[in-house]
Order: sequence, then structure tokens, then C-alpha cells
Amino acid sequence: MIKFFLGAIIALALIGGAIRFASDEHSWQLIIHKQEALHSVTNGAIRIYKIVEELISGSDISDTSSIVIEES
Repeated sequence: MIKFFLGAIIALALIGGAIRFASDEHSWQLIIHKQEALHSVTNGAIRIYKIVEELISGSDISDTSSIVIEES
């Protein structure tokens, strides 16, 4: 489960442009911009949340399901 979340965070950071690859003749570099990574991961998480929220609210499950809480 942790690998899934880590992969999602890395994917969102890559899509947002927060990770940049640089290389020269002698070395490879992976440059991470922390503020851009935080911004892109936050925006991506909000977008995913809104998509899931729309899917749930648009389905019949939310209309026909009820939560019953009983006190004992």
C-alpha cells in the first residue's frame, strides 16, 4: 500500500514538472523542486478527490444506500 502511494506521489510530481533530469558527460542528476512538488501533488490529490466524489454522487449507490447507527 505504501508503494502505491509513493508511486502516485512520484507520478503527480513528474506530471507537474517538479522533477527534472539533467546530465553531462560525467554524471546524471535528478533535481527535485520541493515547492513545485508539493503544489503538483496537492493539486493532483484534489483533482482525484473531486473525480471520485463525482463518481460516487452520480451513481445509484449514494441514492439507495443508507447508514444506520443503532445505540445499544
